Amino acid sequence: MGKKGADTRYRLLEGARSLIESRGYFGTGLNQILEVSGAPRGSLYFHFPGGKDQLIAEAIEQAGAEITAVIETTAAPDARAYLEAMADLLGERLEQSDWSKGCPVAGVALDAASANDSVQQACSAAYQRWESALRERLAGYGHPEPDRLALAALALIEGGLLLARTHRDRAPLRRLAATFETLV
Repeated sequence: MGKKGADTRYRLLEGARSLIESRGYFGTGLNQILEVSGAPRGSLYFHFPGGKDQLIAEAIEQAGAEITAVIETTAAPDARAYLEAMADLLGERLEQSDWSKGCPVAGVALDAASANDSVQQACSAAYQRWESALRERLAGYGHPEPDRLALAALALIEGGLLLARTHRDRAPLRRLAATFETLV
């Protein structure tokens, strides 16, 4: 694939990522993706012969990798401060997007994971990578139960993002982050 083709594919993925994060699976149509990306209609099926489902699954994979990198590179002196920093970083990302971009997977997982195998698998893989990355970081901080804490932290952060987005306020995330002191 040439540079022009790679650029078109990238723009389609970025457009899909942006839309699914703010609108979910069912709120994102192919015409919207084409409009946001500026890509010609024919290029969508050229790059994604599986159509919307393939495009969304790959967009989730890409967004999941981005959040995994954040999990793996966030620095803090200890496990509690690390989890608080994660909640703060993701809350800041949400607020900077004018409350439209919380978790890049949650909306799609809620919309389509029960009815679409490829999308469900992409959502599941993203969540598994995040939990694994959290577990590794927590083990590195010497936490005695990194498996338990990684899952609890992921659930708290995901729930906190949902509440913060719903209320358009980071207060729920801040209150949940304070819970990390009890867990750690």
